[in-house]
Amino acid sequence: MIDTLMTPELFLEALGETLYMLGVALFLGSILGILLGIAVVVVRPGGVLPNRVVSFVLNLFINIVRSLPFIILLVAILPFTRLVAGTSIGVNGALVPLTIMVAPYIARLVENSLLDVPEGIVEAAKAMGATPVQIFTRFLLPEARGSLVLALTTATIGLLDATAMAGTVGAGGIGDLAISYGYQRFDGFTMLITVITLVVIVQLIQLIGTRTARRLRRR
Repeated sequence: MIDTLMTPELFLEALGETLYMLGVALFLGSILGILLGIAVVVVRPGGVLPNRVVSFVLNLFINIVRSLPFIILLVAILPFTRLVAGTSIGVNGALVPLTIMVAPYIARLVENSLLDVPEGIVEAAKAMGATPVQIFTRFLLPEARGSLVLALTTATIGLLDATAMAGTVGAGGIGDLAISYGYQRFDGFTMLITVITLVVIVQLIQLIGTRTARRLRRR
C-alpha cells in the first residue's frame, strides 16, 4: 500500500532541505552579490574609480539575470548546473541557480544602500586623503550597514520564495512537499502546513532583520 499522507519525518526532512538551500545559497550569493554591488558603485560615473566599460558590463549582467523569472533561469542553465554541481536535480542541483538568481538581486540592493549614503561623507573622506579602500571600509560601509541588513533581509525572503519554486521541479524542500502531497494528492492539511511554515519563516527573517538594522542605526 502506498503511503499518501505526509508524516512528521517527511515534513522535517523537507524543512531541513529548505533551510539548507536557503543557507548555502544565501551565503554564496551574499559573497558574490556584495562584491558585485560594491564593484558597481566603485566604477559608476562619479564613483571612486569610474570606468564606463566595466560599469556597462556589470550592469548589463545584473539586468539580464534579474529579468529572467527563476523557473526559466533554472532550466536555461541546466548544462552549467550539471557542470558545477554534477547534477541538475535535487537539493544540490538547485543551489547553483539559486545562487545565480540571488547574487545580482543582492548586488542591486547593496548598490542602492551604498548610494543612499550622503555624498558629503564621501567628499569628507576624500578631503582627508582616504584611499578608495578606506572610503569603503571606514565611511561607506559603516554608514550603510543598517540599510545593508534590511537589503539582505529582503533578499533572504526572495530566496526563500525561490526555494519553494525550485521544489516544483523536484529540488526538494517545502515546495516539493506542497506539490507532491498537498496538490497532487489533494491533501489540504499538508498544503496548510506548508503555507503556515513558510509564513512563519518569513516573519522570523523579517523580525530578525528589522531589529538588527534598528540596533545598527542607533550606534
